[in-house]
Order: sequence, then C-alpha cells, then structure tokens
Amino acid sequence: MSAPEQGSALERVRGLVREVAKFGAVGGLGVLVNLGVFNLIRHTTDLQVVRASVIATVVAIITNYIGFRYFTYRDRAHSGSSRELPLFVAFSVIGLVIENGVLYTATYGFGWDGPLATNICKFVGIGTATVFRFWSYRTWVFKALPAPEAAAAVAGHQDSALSAEPALAPEPAGK
Repeated sequence: MSAPEQGSALERVRGLVREVAKFGAVGGLGVLVNLGVFNLIRHTTDLQVVRASVIATVVAIITNYIGFRYFTYRDRAHSGSSRELPLFVAFSVIGLVIENGVLYTATYGFGWDGPLATNICKFVGIGTATVFRFWSYRTWVFKALPAPEAAAAVAGHQDSALSAEPALAPEPAGK
C-alpha cells in the first residue's frame, strides 16, 4: 500500500469518528428531550404509554433536525427543504415506528408497563432506531459534498467536453 492511500483512509476514519461524535452529541440531547417529555406526559396526564412516547419522539425529532442541520451536518450540501426536509421526516417516521414498536411490544406483548420498565424499553427502542437513523440521515438526507479534487475534476471534464464540440464553420459572405 502506498502512503497516500493510507492517509486518505485515515482521514476518512477520522471524519467518520468526528461525524459519529457530533451525531452522538445531538442524539444525546434528543434522548434527554425524548425521555424528559415522555416522563412529563406520563406523570401529568392519563395518556397511554405509546401515545405519550410518540408525542415525545416527535418533539425530539424536531430538536434533532435543528441540531443535525446546523451542527452535525452543517458542512453538507444544503439541498433545501424541497428534498431534505421530506426525506428527514420520512426516515424519522420509520425511526419513530422502530422506537415505539419496541415499547409497544414490551408494554402490550409482555405486560411490562411499570415506570422503570417503560423507560428501559423506550431507551432500547431509541438505541435501535438510532442505528437506522444514523445510516439513513448520512446516506440520504444530509449527503456529503464531493471532495474538492473530485468537484474540480468533474468541472474540468465538463469544460473539456464543451470545448471538444465541433465548431460550426462560418457562412460564406456571398450567400
């Protein structure tokens, strides 16, 4: 292996570690918001456990979008709300179903509906959905910008392709 390949692989690993750390920081805040809102609703209302969880998850999703867009993935392409926001919402809803599916199964399938059991199951659901969310957000929602060298190569290729087009011969003056 040559040194440049090792350096680029090392840089990719470092970039991924930074991305995971930023995702984790925003996600950690989201978990606190999620569990806080969930427990607040559970202890102050008579809502069923999964309904309270869905509300808490939606509040956390809103918090996370702001954190991901303006902190974790601020250096990524800003494709605008016409593409980014609908994809974020779609993948977040899938994550919501995963997260609350775990809680639903524990509560209604196994009868684990005490405060400690529901918090543990909610936390496990959040963790399971987080793996899916990390993959989907970085792959589909907040796409990486091309490396400067790759962007320059594409632009250079387009310029050379344009200059390679045959030029039209000028019309004779007598016609």
